[in-house]
Amino acid sequence: MEKEIVNRVAQSKLITFDLEELYVEGDRVLLDIKDWLHEGFILREKEFRAYLDAHDWSTYQDAYVALTCSSEAIVPGWAFMLVTSKLVPFAKKIVVGNLVDLETSLYQEKLENVDLEEFKDKPVIIKGCSNKPVPENAYIFAISKIQTVAKSVMYGEACSAVPLYKRR
Repeated sequence: MEKEIVNRVAQSKLITFDLEELYVEGDRVLLDIKDWLHEGFILREKEFRAYLDAHDWSTYQDAYVALTCSSEAIVPGWAFMLVTSKLVPFAKKIVVGNLVDLETSLYQEKLENVDLEEFKDKPVIIKGCSNKPVPENAYIFAISKIQTVAKSVMYGEACSAVPLYKRR
């Protein structure tokens, strides 16, 4: 006699939270100001402003931009602010840092607006695999929020989840 195969995962109250669904579509750009510094290390204000004025800022239209300086130059705080003032009419978001910092900022923004009601008193699994870039900090932000309302939180896939939190 054959037994019917029952998908217990599908029948459970387990809610899968997939961070990949929060991925913000759009171009990511790393803008390195090193080439606008004298010999890559010294910021001369007049030259720096001339580079900024000559630059085509429209190439950043609707992009997400991470500002950085890849040399070991000491960059005054106003320099990134000045670059940002040129980017504001074009870019959707601007951060100082690398592309991971940018992605982290985008996820943090999205996670701040997640409605937690669907997770209230339920077991939740934060999906571990994704095809889009999900920074490690996004997982930290996710459990920090979800744990406040969920009955339990796990990580991975339903077939092989790692328990992370269980309310007492």
